[in-house]
Amino acid sequence: MNAAPAGRRTPRFVLSCIGVGLAAGLLSGLFGVGGGTVIVPMLVLILAFGQKLASGTSLAAIVPTAAVGVISYAVHDSVAWIPALILAIGSVAGAQIGTWLLHKLPVAVIRWGFIAFLAVVVVMLFIVIPSRNASLEVTWITGPGLVVLGLITGILSGLLGVGGGIVVVPALILLFGTSDLIAKGTSLLMMIPTAISGTIGNLRRSNVDLPAAALIGVAACTTTALGAWIATLLDPLAANILFAVFIVFIATQMAVRALRSRRTAK
Repeated sequence: MNAAPAGRRTPRFVLSCIGVGLAAGLLSGLFGVGGGTVIVPMLVLILAFGQKLASGTSLAAIVPTAAVGVISYAVHDSVAWIPALILAIGSVAGAQIGTWLLHKLPVAVIRWGFIAFLAVVVVMLFIVIPSRNASLEVTWITGPGLVVLGLITGILSGLLGVGGGIVVVPALILLFGTSDLIAKGTSLLMMIPTAISGTIGNLRRSNVDLPAAALIGVAACTTTALGAWIATLLDPLAANILFAVFIVFIATQMAVRALRSRRTAK
């Protein structure tokens, strides 16, 4: 079921969307993610959105959030513009594949896939300890690699409602040896066309709540710059640990909800 519950334009609904946006914007700037890891589970847990609608709404809200994040990182010269465009080439195509899969796959598969995805991210956060001195060079080897990474990221974006930064940031650091700040700024730029492409696909399939996305996106824009500023102050390892703790909490809540739904269905 894609539809959200009735009576959703209440003050509680509006305030909840704003709260989700504020949290998503802060984490978007802090970790270079689009905020989908916050938006999707919170829409499901707090506002009782269906998983597919939450994913589609999250992807739409990511567009303005990522734009503000790019500006914030560009001020610190932490955006690799050409690599971001190369990533976007693959991710735009991948987002269409992901939104097609979102329409075809059962809700249970998407939900457990999202939980497994978060678990992988937690592990990667402890494996990948970034360096602040590395850059991102485009070569005959890294160029095609960036296209492939973008394609995979786009599929996950369209399917799970994440902007892709949760995949791109660790991948750029681990596989391409990039500075964590440059990885974050570059991922935010890459995810703008990815999120737009995925949102177009989701709109065609009625998997987006535009009023909710607008509320979340506008609220997120007010805290994204703050998150980016904090990122420049935090030790990379400390930032990874904080993010991992949050993701474990979200994944646990999603797993509990999935198990309850399974029991109810029996």
